[in-house]
Amino acid sequence: MLRTESLEEITDGKKYGINDMVKAGTGGCAGCSHCCETMADTIVLSPYDIWNLEKETGRSFEQLVDTCIELNLHDGIILPNMKAVNGACVMLQDGRCSIHKSRPDFCRLFPLGRLYENGSFSYIMQVNQCDKASVKVKVKKWIDTPDYEEYSHFVLKWHDIIRTTSDKCAANAGDAAKVKELMMGLLALFYQKNYENDFFREFNERSIAFATLLQS
Repeated sequence: MLRTESLEEITDGKKYGINDMVKAGTGGCAGCSHCCETMADTIVLSPYDIWNLEKETGRSFEQLVDTCIELNLHDGIILPNMKAVNGACVMLQDGRCSIHKSRPDFCRLFPLGRLYENGSFSYIMQVNQCDKASVKVKVKKWIDTPDYEEYSHFVLKWHDIIRTTSDKCAANAGDAAKVKELMMGLLALFYQKNYENDFFREFNERSIAFATLLQS
């Protein structure tokens, strides 16, 4: 989800790299699940998130939509987000995340965020977001994401696809058929169609196919 606030408003004013130390550690969130109870429908899911959820739950994308995710407009395009029940993430059980091993990227980062600029990104510490964040930890350890180099390439490519699709839909706001084609094409290609084994390779192949649709 794109943010419009200034860095001074939401961060400690610093930019962090993957090997930097940042005061994001929460001590295991002992006794606290506040973010899970208030932010579920803001957790927009990438294709990588969905791939992990499918593996963790054994459910297809369509089955996930029926149970724990929903489709909404985000940044002007239709994307999936975690479903909330009485405000809390549907995956919160007895105060703990039931899919912690495969939790979405948004959850892995929090209370960190990303700042995209000049074809790359850095990490930022979002202040006043988590009362538990007080222990210094290496960014790489905090986000706990395997295959980080491939994943970082995916993050940049997906960010670019979302921005480009959002801009294209806005530019074609008067052409409902074209906007629908773009939105449904993105959902079908990146979310509904199953990934077999090598997610990153398959995603890259699909991104080339989607670029053709964007240019049409």
